[in-house]
Amino acid sequence: MEYAHLGRSGLSVSRLCLGTMNFGPVTSEEDSFAIMDRAHELGINFFDTANVYGWKQGEGVTEQIIGRWFAQGGGRREKTVIATKLYGAMGDWPNDNKLSALNIRRACDASLKRLQTDYIDLYQMHHVDRDTPIDEIWEAMDVLRQQGKIIYAGSSNFAGWHITQAQEAAKRRNFTGLVSEQSHYNLLTRSVELEVLPACDAYGLGVIPWSPLAGGLLGGILRKIDKGRSAADRVLTVLEKHRDQVERYEAFCDELGEQPADVALAWLLRQQAVTGPIIGPRTVEQLDGSLRALEIELDDKALATLDEIFPGPGGPAPEAYAW
Repeated sequence: MEYAHLGRSGLSVSRLCLGTMNFGPVTSEEDSFAIMDRAHELGINFFDTANVYGWKQGEGVTEQIIGRWFAQGGGRREKTVIATKLYGAMGDWPNDNKLSALNIRRACDASLKRLQTDYIDLYQMHHVDRDTPIDEIWEAMDVLRQQGKIIYAGSSNFAGWHITQAQEAAKRRNFTGLVSEQSHYNLLTRSVELEVLPACDAYGLGVIPWSPLAGGLLGGILRKIDKGRSAADRVLTVLEKHRDQVERYEAFCDELGEQPADVALAWLLRQQAVTGPIIGPRTVEQLDGSLRALEIELDDKALATLDEIFPGPGGPAPEAYAW
């Protein structure tokens, strides 16, 4: 396994992050335990979750599964850099969501209880809260750090200017601020290259891409359909829009002698400020297969070909907008 510092922090994390969103709704608790055990065997120490995962309001199903896995002992908690998120509604009352100081306090305590731990390594804002002042958010996060309940703070789905606003406000408070940003980023979805990635690079944030396989479109979807394996209607609808690109992509992966999913992950690992993409295996076998991405060396010619197939936004701002 390869490791990297998470942004400018001294925290070392594996270059593949284990996403747990499938734990509960798709993957059974027994299989989830097996995947997490196997992740440790492979050297993956970075796990990502969220209080809303499990999709049963207020229950935090996925966090509970991880908590019961931690409770087995054997160094499971100590070996894991656990990242969770807050923002989504955990109840029907007005202060059961978003980033008020009140919800930050309550949501953190609830996640700690479900995860059966006394601290969260990386506490992430799942979305921007346009109704809460950033100083209120940082004050609440600072209190959690002083109490030893969180160590690092991160963002998710922030725009470049949100990152700048957050970091400048943190600087005024002599607070560390954000160490990471979790963004929707893959070969098909590259808008973050305009301003989010440059902002993260400038402020020393590690980027954690989510949906690295574009919901399955970059995972060899045409081969799976040809073999009679099902795909969600939503994915098939998007596929029709990008079929020509996906066909060229899978053909190029054949030329490389690599699986499409592995190439998509390997490409992300070469991008600006990226610490490691989030992989969301449903089985141990899928987890094992993801490691090939760490071994693939994409040369400049291969990277140029991928840019031809999936053109980005034209570089960072302002050049992408003007000259």
